[in-house]
Amino acid sequence: MKRQSFYQYLMTQRDPNAIDEIAQFANNAFYDQSFPKQASEYEEVSAYLELNAGYLPSMSVFDDAWHNYLEKLA
Repeated sequence: MKRQSFYQYLMTQRDPNAIDEIAQFANNAFYDQSFPKQASEYEEVSAYLELNAGYLPSMSVFDDAWHNYLEKLA
């Protein structure tokens, strides 16, 4: 079974009414046409976000979301 990509996981966190940083990250990533939707490697997603995600207030938000993603996979 192919493991869920980070993007697929992140989309489960979307909530247009949330003030939670991870939900806001998910909402913004949904509108990011270039987001690496198939990626499941930390380095690939992290490198993309560092260069392209002006909507991400801090990489620590991504790190928290990544941690949650790994817990869900376990």
